[in-house]
Amino acid sequence: MKKNKLDDQVISFILDNKNSFYRLAFSYVKNTEDALDIVQDSIEKALLNKHSIKDKQSIKSWFYKIVVHSSLDHLRKNKKLSFIDNDTFDTFYPARNDNCPDIDLERSIDELPVSLKSIIVLRYFEDLKIKEIADILEENKSTIKTRLYKTLKLLRLKMDDVQE
Repeated sequence: MKKNKLDDQVISFILDNKNSFYRLAFSYVKNTEDALDIVQDSIEKALLNKHSIKDKQSIKSWFYKIVVHSSLDHLRKNKKLSFIDNDTFDTFYPARNDNCPDIDLERSIDELPVSLKSIIVLRYFEDLKIKEIADILEENKSTIKTRLYKTLKLLRLKMDDVQE
């Protein structure tokens, strides 16, 4: 099989961002082995379907979409809840240097419906733009904005209730 420039770009992108993909999968399943399996499955799906990439600018949202859908598929198949302790969480989110872990916020995010949690995770943990999130979740940009603000308001209310 002849390798082309797009193959190299896809492979390079995956290698350069593997930690982000792992973090994203882990944010859904809260289990190291499952997250690794999801990333591996996502890479396999990507390599088998790289012909579906419309242009090289969309590689990022295309692969994130694969990881999100693989994570959701995994959750549907296994339908189990996972909990994570703070030490494990800190291992996978090394940029987090907060001396006071905000367990209530973590719990509130985990309690969100998957559709809303996905938006929060992609926006604030993966630092993706609204347009990229819309592409990944196959939603309208306005819908993503509305859901993001609705979810932030919901989280604020939950956090206010916890602090009282």
